[in-house]
Amino acid sequence: MSNFTLGDQMRKFKSVIVTGGAGFIGSNLIRYIFEKSGFEGNVINLDKLTYAGNPYNLSDIETAFGGKRYFFEKADICDMNAVKVIMEKHSVDAIIHLAAESHVDRSIHSPEEFIRTNVMGTFSLLECARNLWKDRTDVLFHHVSTDEVYGSLGDTGYFYEDTPYDPRSPYSSSKASSDHVVMSYFHTYHMPVTMSNCSNNYGPYHFPEKLIPLMISNMLEEKPLPVYGDGKNVRDWLYVEDHASGIWSVVTKGKIGEKYNIGGENEWENIKLVNVLCETVAEFSSKDKDYYKKLITYVKDRPGHDRRYAINCDKIKKELGWKQSVNFEEGLKKTVKWFLENKAWIENVKSGSYKDWVSKNYGNR
Repeated sequence: MSNFTLGDQMRKFKSVIVTGGAGFIGSNLIRYIFEKSGFEGNVINLDKLTYAGNPYNLSDIETAFGGKRYFFEKADICDMNAVKVIMEKHSVDAIIHLAAESHVDRSIHSPEEFIRTNVMGTFSLLECARNLWKDRTDVLFHHVSTDEVYGSLGDTGYFYEDTPYDPRSPYSSSKASSDHVVMSYFHTYHMPVTMSNCSNNYGPYHFPEKLIPLMISNMLEEKPLPVYGDGKNVRDWLYVEDHASGIWSVVTKGKIGEKYNIGGENEWENIKLVNVLCETVAEFSSKDKDYYKKLITYVKDRPGHDRRYAINCDKIKKELGWKQSVNFEEGLKKTVKWFLENKAWIENVKSGSYKDWVSKNYGNR
């Protein structure tokens, strides 16, 4: 059986690197791989452990599989020598590349690190894979990207896989650049690659600088709920476990050299989403929803703030049989409940005290 046959057959790998596996999407993906995918091989979590990387997110996976099928490697993806050593050590035959600087606001104020990590880091991984894999066809480089590379939509229309790129921020331009570099390795060197572009994720372990966890965190602390501009910017929201299943579908069944949009088909104006969050948090709290809504504060709009994102994901549904499993009401309640039940996690992340645990467990790596 060819490892790249489609249909009912699936690609099978023995040793998969997940870059950025200690982050929000990465940790949820690794948990999905171990608990729901049926994968029987090894997973190597390669993460530099920047401010948003927290291996404590996977402490249960470490306990259950650490040293047997789960391995954590602290490294910078821009360090080719380190990546090469890790790939050789674990006989890696697949890379799922999630490691990235990802917060738009941070990219506006400090763009250099975004170019370094997102562009040069991706190049570093590709070069290591090209030199080690050479002409192998039983390997795969899967690149996880964003819908922000497509730019901004008006009141109607959707992003398709062939929508021209039109990035507007240092973050989205760095991701667009990395997308093109990945595809160049497919066309020039015939490296087996796949790519996915997703909409906004939400769910457990979300670093509290992004919209949904920030609002939940601020409500718990009775702080203002900052909303950019008029609050009518629209985003498509995807539950993180559904994104994980989509990534795995592409990794195991997607056509080589193809990209797949993974979306929630779930558009919300920011201000309407914040109001729904106030109502949802109130369901689990002694506070009234109107108490939280009074905390909503409009702030100066972000430079270059894209008006609307909306993903068409017919391709992954038709070709790979993927679909969302969690509707927004259910996903939002799961997310709010998780954050309410894990206040210590929020405090540890915001204070940085989790780094003591990281240092104790990973300080010598």
